[in-house]
Amino acid sequence: MDKVLGGAALAALSPVMAASAVAIRVTMGKPVLFRHRRAGRGGRPIEVLKFRTMADRRDQRGELLPDGERLTRIGKFLRSSSIDELPQLVNVLRGDMSLVGPRPLPLEYVPRYSAEQSRRHEVVAGITGWAQVNGRNAPSWDEKLDFDIWYVEHWSLLLDVKILAMTIVRVLQRSGISQQGHATMPVFMGSERRAQG
Repeated sequence: MDKVLGGAALAALSPVMAASAVAIRVTMGKPVLFRHRRAGRGGRPIEVLKFRTMADRRDQRGELLPDGERLTRIGKFLRSSSIDELPQLVNVLRGDMSLVGPRPLPLEYVPRYSAEQSRRHEVVAGITGWAQVNGRNAPSWDEKLDFDIWYVEHWSLLLDVKILAMTIVRVLQRSGISQQGHATMPVFMGSERRAQG
């Protein structure tokens, strides 16, 4: 079902993706796609595709500037509209990802999860998920990971359909795009609850 729906979405959205690729190429140059190794099902590495949203701007020492300073105007639009995530439909067709599931996060986060939080890797990572339709990047890390665990424990086809429908609404609302003071989210350094305990 993922591959059928993912293929249909890829075909329907190809004009939007083509226009986005041209806009990125004109304003930022190459590459158009950003490839990042993230943790998929079982914590195994997968290469996640996204449209590039940040310029390669560096300081006098040659080090990359903070994300917020490198995010371009077209990049802000692509993120707020979630168009930057559309290349992940290719990941769905490859079988690396599902349309719905916990978002694939950086590999370096894996050893920082508690045993309970690691349960998010019991299912295939998704383009959208329960955490994304319940605040996107606005909730804290602990809250987002709680949403992922809840999804794992309550998965059903009907829930996936509900999440897909809610995703369309959330994208149109463009809410919860980032936490205050961050381009998206702060780096996950481990459970806040575990640190407090």
